[in-house]
Amino acid sequence: MPLLELRNLAVYFKAEKQEFAAVQGLNFSLNAGESLAIVGESGSGKSVSLKAMMGLLPQRAIARIEGEALFTRDNKTVDLLKLSQKELRPYRGKGLAMIFQEPMTALNPVMRCGEQILEAVLLHTKLKGKEAKNRVLALLEEVRVSETERIYKSYPHEVSGGQRQRVMIAMALAGDPQVLIADEPTTALDVSVQASILELLKRLKEERGMALIFISHDLGVVKQIADRCLVMFRGVKLEEQNADDLFRSPQHVYTKALLACRPGARTPGTRLPVMRDFFDLTEEGEFIPKTLAPGYEALHTRPEQNPYLKIEDLKVSYLESGAWASKQKKEVIHGLDFEIFKGETLGLLGESGSGKSTLGRAIMQLIRYSGKVWLEGKNLNGKDSLSRRKLSAKIQLIYQDPYASLNPVLRVGDALDEVMLVHGEGDSKKRKAACIAMLERVGLSESDLAKYPHEFSGGQRQRISIARALLCKPEFIVCDESVAALDVSVQAQVLNLLMELKAEFGLTYLFITHDLQVVKHIADRVLVLNKGGIADLQATADLFRNPQDEYTKNLLEAYPVA
Repeated sequence: MPLLELRNLAVYFKAEKQEFAAVQGLNFSLNAGESLAIVGESGSGKSVSLKAMMGLLPQRAIARIEGEALFTRDNKTVDLLKLSQKELRPYRGKGLAMIFQEPMTALNPVMRCGEQILEAVLLHTKLKGKEAKNRVLALLEEVRVSETERIYKSYPHEVSGGQRQRVMIAMALAGDPQVLIADEPTTALDVSVQASILELLKRLKEERGMALIFISHDLGVVKQIADRCLVMFRGVKLEEQNADDLFRSPQHVYTKALLACRPGARTPGTRLPVMRDFFDLTEEGEFIPKTLAPGYEALHTRPEQNPYLKIEDLKVSYLESGAWASKQKKEVIHGLDFEIFKGETLGLLGESGSGKSTLGRAIMQLIRYSGKVWLEGKNLNGKDSLSRRKLSAKIQLIYQDPYASLNPVLRVGDALDEVMLVHGEGDSKKRKAACIAMLERVGLSESDLAKYPHEFSGGQRQRISIARALLCKPEFIVCDESVAALDVSVQAQVLNLLMELKAEFGLTYLFITHDLQVVKHIADRVLVLNKGGIADLQATADLFRNPQDEYTKNLLEAYPVA
């Protein structure tokens, strides 16, 4: 008998006196000790289906839930969908536990990490006092957290992303669950931390005999961890196969498209295929396959040989945690020297905490530093430095999370107009025309001017952020993990767009990422940072063929490849 079985699950949400289906007729089963990956684009219903099963969706948003979610424990089978919130409590955490994508938002910011795990231990076991605390420390050791006492006493913001995710896993294990649901648990993590978390989940599954449901849009990660794969699109299951069989011989055109959209599947610098290259979709949701064109044009431009940006002896220091009285500082960037050539895309790789974003912010003049940053021969930190307004017209930043970087109470038209207004660009009529033209250039339309950020998908919001950056007519753009949170098909669209815009506007990029396949596809050269220093700096093909530093070799080996 399966440990968990979903039968004809359907989830309907309310929308202005109407309802729409987020999940339709979903069926799958899960056996003890098995790992099932659920794959699909954003909005395909992956997380919604499992949150509905566990009663975690906001009740005010749900129109209705249909079907069955049969969970078997101690030879007794219950339908989770028929239970009240009170009746579900003994099953949450103890029967089924969930690890969420972003631990910083899932953890309580005003509670210490140890206290949050302790809360779960007290809820799901009969342990008290010192025994309960020892159980927390044992759980932290089980998930391979170093310095367990320090992590126990730390707040979430005081530990790294990888450590926060391990705290979340320890909390999920507190009730000794039979089914562990991991919802995009490695998306925001760098490659080495991601590898360690995947290894941890596999080890825990085997040692505890748990079943694992792994939600992801990263096909490389899925291949590392899954026994079976289920592919979803717009709330419907399209395909379910053994993982090896799915990667070797996908049956559905949508699955084939997902695999082909990955950067690693194409020649670096060429246009990536996107979903519309593989199929058309009728109004009834029927897939009509296309014959894919055999070749893709090159989108790379050849960089000039003269340096556009030059970094000399750049150092950045932060105050140590709790060091306000003593003013004790920690140096996070150590005397960097390198150049970025005009028209080049320089990829910036490194683990979390290596100094990638700090370097980007120093170049943007958003933080204090020592040393020199030369932009076309002008020292940005010297007497001849550009004014803030002139500098922002030359250098722009595209953030990782477009939703957080867009003002939620401003319509898109107002957010774009604000940029041009600050730079004194024409009257309102000319500004509106420029905003419409730029939106259309990034694949959106005039009607989108009146919408708010929450009315767009993640990929569309990133396009709006790109349009906003380009309205200043910059020459240099810092892309800080700007495709990290996007699913594979949307990622392909945004990468194509960035390469097209680079050729069209003569842009130069500093491309910060932890995704090796992305940097391999888009970058001319790659700079690898390790603890604030340069570990490697080579042409992209040379770096992947012959990494010079042991740190770079370890990064390349840790990357999961589909």
